[in-house]
Amino acid sequence: MRVLIVEDEVRLAATLRDLLELNGYTADMCHDGESGLDNALSSIYDVIILDVMLPRMDGFTVLRKLRAAGCSAPVLMLTARSEISDKVTGLDSGADYYLTKPFDPKELLACIRALTRRQPELRDTDCLRCGDLQLEKSSFTLRCGDRSVRLSRKEFDMLELLMLNQKLVITKENLLVKVWGYDSDAEDNNVEVYISFLRRKLEHLHSTVKIRTIRMVGYCLEPTS
Repeated sequence: MRVLIVEDEVRLAATLRDLLELNGYTADMCHDGESGLDNALSSIYDVIILDVMLPRMDGFTVLRKLRAAGCSAPVLMLTARSEISDKVTGLDSGADYYLTKPFDPKELLACIRALTRRQPELRDTDCLRCGDLQLEKSSFTLRCGDRSVRLSRKEFDMLELLMLNQKLVITKENLLVKVWGYDSDAEDNNVEVYISFLRRKLEHLHSTVKIRTIRMVGYCLEPTS
């Protein structure tokens, strides 16, 4: 699951990123409203943490522009201001939750879990299933019957995306930004290499699930009998 942190306090943003990554999330940072809006509109983020007081464009404006553009990703707003009017403005602008600084890290993590539970495809269950496969989120373990194999972080992120979108074609571009990040230098061949890694592991598990290549487009999971 990928989270965007839009926070102009660089040290706080880095602390949030470290906290999220320690708890199994992938996190990207930006430090002003304009770059935050640009990154958020890429549609690769499952949750957005958005500060109110930002340079170049304030958080309320960023949020209104996101919602006007059709972005439905859950947004958790952060602010040092505790006035009720600010919270009302944030919620009316399309925020899903509001935290006042300073906050407890456990509360922030609980908020993120609550927000993702509202999205059916991101429900906080430990196991995803496709055909005869089980993907365990807490241990990065892929199981098929009595056999199991541990996945690397990128293998896990890639297979998780494919399993969350079963029967849909996931483009290479989408895999690149979701797994490697918006500003990564990774290229198509990086996706191809990790797809080959996953295919070998499916063969090792004797799974009937296959990763199908859609020429010039991307990949999809295909359970076979």
